[in-house]
Amino acid sequence: MIYRLHREGVFYLLYSLLFFAISVVLFIFFMSILTGLLLGVATFFLILFLIFFRNPPRVHGTKNTDLILAPADGKIVVIERTFEAEYLKSEVLQVSVFMSPLNVHSNRSPVTGEVVYVQYHPGEYLVAWHPKSSELNERNTVVIKKKNSLILLRQIAGKVARKIVCYTKPGDLLSRGEEFGFIKFGSRVDIFLPTDCEILVKIGDTVKGGITEIASFPHSGLE
Repeated sequence: MIYRLHREGVFYLLYSLLFFAISVVLFIFFMSILTGLLLGVATFFLILFLIFFRNPPRVHGTKNTDLILAPADGKIVVIERTFEAEYLKSEVLQVSVFMSPLNVHSNRSPVTGEVVYVQYHPGEYLVAWHPKSSELNERNTVVIKKKNSLILLRQIAGKVARKIVCYTKPGDLLSRGEEFGFIKFGSRVDIFLPTDCEILVKIGDTVKGGITEIASFPHSGLE
């Protein structure tokens, strides 16, 4: 597979390449422990950014419109019934995906629908798995309307991840699996679903954004 770099990583990769090139030159000319350590650090960051900002193509082949896909790569850390107070103001099913620094960090729409709400919230930087991070951390909320159902997505910054990017706005139409945002260097994405949805994953499962089926609406259908 051909390596694809995410657009959010261009700045980081250019500077890491420059740092790497300078380190190589210094090591060739001076051959010291210090320049060797410098080259090691430069190599580490270059590899880290190449891994972190990779952007593999994602295509989900199913025509079943009732399947809800994972909004991000990572591990399922929360599955619970809760009350969503910001926009839905109702009982919902919450599924949370924790992203480590080694995961692909594109955020993808779990369903096909219209964006009806986008709101950024400044906040704290608790660790992403903290129970209150969804309410207190820096975060961005996106609500997608699919027919008569509303799906709320929350991008959450963490202790390391302090840069949330959102590409969509109210009125936009998103296809299932289409990228709507990015979170740099870790953190998590929460998805809030209607209570009649069937959850298809469990705590600890590893999921892929735009690929893994995490839930289903109660009625089957085809696109």
